Amino acid sequence: MTYVLGARRGLAACASEHGTFAVLALDHRQNLRKELRPEDPASVAYDEMVAFKRAVVRALAPVATGILLDPEIGAGQCIADGSLPARAGLLIAIEATGYVGPSTARVSRVLDGWSVEQAKRMGASAAKLLVYYHPEAPNAAAQEKLVADVASACRDVDLALFLEPLSFSLVQGEKVTGENRRRIVVETARRLTMLGPDVLKAEFPYDLSVTDRERWRQACAELDHASAVPWVLLSGGVDEATFEAQVETACLAGASGVVVGRSVWAEAATMAPEARDAFLASEGRRRLSRLVDLVEACARPWHERKNRVTSAPAPGELWYREY
Repeated sequence: MTYVLGARRGLAACASEHGTFAVLALDHRQNLRKELRPEDPASVAYDEMVAFKRAVVRALAPVATGILLDPEIGAGQCIADGSLPARAGLLIAIEATGYVGPSTARVSRVLDGWSVEQAKRMGASAAKLLVYYHPEAPNAAAQEKLVADVASACRDVDLALFLEPLSFSLVQGEKVTGENRRRIVVETARRLTMLGPDVLKAEFPYDLSVTDRERWRQACAELDHASAVPWVLLSGGVDEATFEAQVETACLAGASGVVVGRSVWAEAATMAPEARDAFLASEGRRRLSRLVDLVEACARPWHERKNRVTSAPAPGELWYREY
């Protein structure tokens, strides 16, 4: 399909009129159990997770440019009961939550019983694939193949793909920090964006141990240069003030926006329903609105960056015969 009309339409549906992304992330599954009941995650029932997602979607989807949900406890449920507004761009996760294998060679996989084709059929504007990746891990080639395979499946059904690589250390028990994190995040962008995704959902190149804003700026500029596609910043659960500073730096360096989750709604997870809804309608909306405004002011519209979508030919006479 040379026209990529579905991918073009899907990206536009998840963005503002200006072409920037402020997507609300709510595709958490096992991690949501920890947010809802930190002292006993295993006791959280399916219905509790669905109810929380519906509450967050009802309150915040009208503010966001799009919303990222999972197929297990989010997307279908929020469509079926009308929680998800008709105008909301919908990203749907493709991967199974977590990873298998050792922590130094993490293996990602597509959710069993789920596919890109099913996401397209239920009305997704875009797919999202989370993949654990380290350029020097022994299973790096296998993870790259997963990315390429899912990207190919998205091309087959003309669905846009957001790719979310998460870094890890090759030393068990260690975290990826400082200049090592910068190197891994940038090299990951360089390698994986060549495999077919439409948007990179990137980690901030530094962890919280690095506070020098000039180093931030340089690292984000390096990341922008390395990515072959438009990129957005993930929140990674950092606090509101830190994330806003990271967002401004990233967007001024060329990012096209954000995909943000816990930084907006985390506190609501442990509240009683009435207090939860009040928090989401006030503080949650305030936080998300600030990010929407910040992105709109600073981010680079996704369609200004040359990629397979923006460089696709415009349909001419009888185009549909080739589609």
